[in-house]
Amino acid sequence: MNSIGETTLLIDLNALEHNYRFLKSKLAQETKFLAVVKAFAYGSDMVTVAKKMETLGVDYFAVAYVKEGILLRNAGIKLPILVLHPQHINFHELIEYSLEPSLYSPKILKLFLEVAKDKGQTAYPVHVKFNTGLNRLGFWENDVDYIAEHLRDRKELKIISVFSHLAASEDTNEKSFSLTQIETFKKISKELNQKLGYAPFRHMLNTSGIINYPEAQFEMVRSGIGLYGYGNDKAIDGQLKPVATLKTIISQIHKIEPNESVGYNRAFKSDHYRTTATLPLGHADGIGRHYGNQKGHVRINGKYASVIGNVCMDMIMVDVTDIDCKEGDEVVVFGQNPSAEDFAASANTISYEILTAISPRVKRVIINP
Repeated sequence: MNSIGETTLLIDLNALEHNYRFLKSKLAQETKFLAVVKAFAYGSDMVTVAKKMETLGVDYFAVAYVKEGILLRNAGIKLPILVLHPQHINFHELIEYSLEPSLYSPKILKLFLEVAKDKGQTAYPVHVKFNTGLNRLGFWENDVDYIAEHLRDRKELKIISVFSHLAASEDTNEKSFSLTQIETFKKISKELNQKLGYAPFRHMLNTSGIINYPEAQFEMVRSGIGLYGYGNDKAIDGQLKPVATLKTIISQIHKIEPNESVGYNRAFKSDHYRTTATLPLGHADGIGRHYGNQKGHVRINGKYASVIGNVCMDMIMVDVTDIDCKEGDEVVVFGQNPSAEDFAASANTISYEILTAISPRVKRVIINP
């Protein structure tokens, strides 16, 4: 008897706790822990995850945009929230909801300073990001003087952290580059401390950094994907537990004759008698077209079934010729087996993408609350 009845994303809070404790075990006791809950907690449930992490004792949260931080504040989250990519248009709301911006360029620093002054702020907490090689966001090393000159004697803002981001922390072939980034960050933060006359706390490590460069944990680390069960390494993945499991059911079973086609554009044509199962999820639910045509696969009654034909907006079809199954049976899209990483790899992408792609219309069910 099917236990879900419809396409459902199960969110296991026991797994979340396990992953948090595993990552914490790699750190010094005094190192602060920032939980990254952007993108709806990597496609799961941002409020539920944040509330659980608060009870577990994390020190900080991070989101990408101001509206995500507002959602958490409206849900009652009290911990500090770092906004990694704030936009000028949202600065007034950012202050209204006591969110903490990442200042990553001269323009953003100047604009936020103006808003803080306009709103009568004193020592408003800000974080300054430096670009040490990812080349995405961040001040350059030679901007230290500019930052110090603009903030040293200003009452409106107070730098409480400086941070950077490793570009390839999971890739051991890039160890030399990562170590150079770490040394550059050390030099920058030391110089900034001297010019400011005080020492903001530092953070640079992401999930893979925690595993591969624990000596650079500084005063805080940031973890996103690791909390949700993926460590960008098979050995680490084996010690983590997937938080999200995507399940669905078989809506209908078809008997396909030789030379019959399946799906739009007749993308699949059968070479012999086959049995197909139609599942109620598609690219509107986050399963992109790149998983079609025997690239993606799901698990039905312990066996793998390949996606055949093009992925439709609301449906996919899978080959169940050699699987004993019936309409209404449960289907595992990803979770423990296959994992989101396995499922994503079948279409040459990564777990981050499939996890964050799952549509809001997919039912969320919290287990082990």
